Amino acid sequence: MSTVIVTGGCSGLGAAIARRLGDDAFCLDLREPPEGTDGAVVDLADGAAVEQAVGLAAQRRGSIDGVVTAAGVDACGELTGVSREAWERVIAVNLLGTVSVVRAAMPHLEAARGRVVTVASTLGLRALPDATAYCASKFGVVGFTRALAAEMRGRVGVTLLVPGGMDTGFFDGRDAQYRPGADAQLNDPADVAAAVMFALAQPPGCELRELVITPSTEPSYP
Repeated sequence: MSTVIVTGGCSGLGAAIARRLGDDAFCLDLREPPEGTDGAVVDLADGAAVEQAVGLAAQRRGSIDGVVTAAGVDACGELTGVSREAWERVIAVNLLGTVSVVRAAMPHLEAARGRVVTVASTLGLRALPDATAYCASKFGVVGFTRALAAEMRGRVGVTLLVPGGMDTGFFDGRDAQYRPGADAQLNDPADVAAAVMFALAQPPGCELRELVITPSTEPSYP
């Protein structure tokens, strides 16, 4: 790979992937990329801005060989207890942001016979209460990715990554009831990033369609 767009590349799983990729990473995030890392500041909920950012990546780097959609947000609580704005932003970032990046990059990926890795969640396979927005977004990513794999077969590689809980800042700022307990086992994002690298390294024509990676005590899988 020579250029891999990583959404959410400045924190959590995205940052772990970007570190693995080194100079090959092009990070899209609300934050400025760390010094020495190429990228652009963009709100993934803004489809037009995403298209511009992907165009900038292609212009600056000459090609786009891979996309990893690691960005994600959440809004915990009962459906009527979460504001409309917060609920819809989860869908806009997690699902529509994923689609926007992949759509904008697709002509470049086809030219390079590149690869897409979408990041869903175990909550894209199993629903829990007080997580309607997150589950809806991640169930959507699962459906989108499976349809995309069928559509792009033989042209662009597509892998669905389904991670369980990771030791990142994703849970920071939540009410205690929505945070993992002190004794919870969470995966190191560096280990999940290694699985992403394995998916990206598959040669053209060899497909790793779906990959589930969780802590051994993950409560939301299977």
